Amino acid sequence: MRGRSHRLLAALALAVLLAGLAACGGGSSDAAEGSPDTSKLVVYSGRNENLVGPLLERFEKETGIQTSVRYGNTAQLAAQLLEEGDRAAADVYFSQDAGALGALDKAGALEELSGDLLNRVDAKYRSADNKWVGVSARARVIVYDSRKLSADQVPDSVHALTDPRWKGKIGVAPSNASFESFVTAMRVLEGDDRARQWLEGMRDNDVQLYDNNVNVLDAVESGRLELGLINHYYWYEEVAEKGASAVHTKLKFLPNGDPGALVNVAGVGVLSGTDHASEARTFVDFLLSAEAQRYFAAQTKEYPLIKGVPTTEGLPALARLQGPQIDLSDLDTLEQTLTMIEEVGLT
Repeated sequence: MRGRSHRLLAALALAVLLAGLAACGGGSSDAAEGSPDTSKLVVYSGRNENLVGPLLERFEKETGIQTSVRYGNTAQLAAQLLEEGDRAAADVYFSQDAGALGALDKAGALEELSGDLLNRVDAKYRSADNKWVGVSARARVIVYDSRKLSADQVPDSVHALTDPRWKGKIGVAPSNASFESFVTAMRVLEGDDRARQWLEGMRDNDVQLYDNNVNVLDAVESGRLELGLINHYYWYEEVAEKGASAVHTKLKFLPNGDPGALVNVAGVGVLSGTDHASEARTFVDFLLSAEAQRYFAAQTKEYPLIKGVPTTEGLPALARLQGPQIDLSDLDTLEQTLTMIEEVGLT
């Protein structure tokens, strides 16, 4: 489709690898079947329809721009875009995390965004080469069963989770994009050997594997597990739905730049060669509007990224989090992370 430049052979190899490994790992959902309606703005969304579907409906109503949305696993959709190359139908890629956006950027699949869009967001939450921008942020946390543990008993580092004390008592979702980006961050910060050692330690400590963060949270909430690695907003959504008194779990935000405290973003990029460039940029503009940012804060319990929009009640301020200092653009080595997770056997 539409005069997109041919991808490098390396990018195609990456696509095959991403597709194969993401499929092996499962995921939140598969890409929708059938061809998108290319007369509309085609959005490939790695974000769950239940989370962002209402927001996209607002976009259509307010702008008059009709969308054709394909929902799916973030890594699978990125792989599909690279495999399709010139034939790709998508105009916009709405990613669950920075890593998949970085992989597309590295392959030359994204167009440069204008400064009026980029400058609404702190530089740490957008790409260094202006090809993608974060629209909401989330923190990695440890969720724990407060009936069995106090905050002081919960480790201050993910590295302590390989201790035999926690054997069989921890849950993770290794096919989830946020977990994959967290492991990528560990690789960037501490090296491949250290990251592999941690993955192997978790495997040997009988870590329990789940398809997604919701299932991890449910396992801890029900008492089947004592600890889990999730994004913060799943817990806040649970509290909003059930009430704080009915929720038995609590969160620990890790200190001292631990990789388990990674602050990542959901973000958006415009695909190179789109026939709907103006509409695509209007879509990015909408996601960075005060209305959309309030939606992320109130409905999905994420951190808004533009100034002047408050976070959900009780959520620690973004500036106070002690996540690792990392350039999110460096999370683009997603394929190496997926290979490592597969080789260790956490699938």
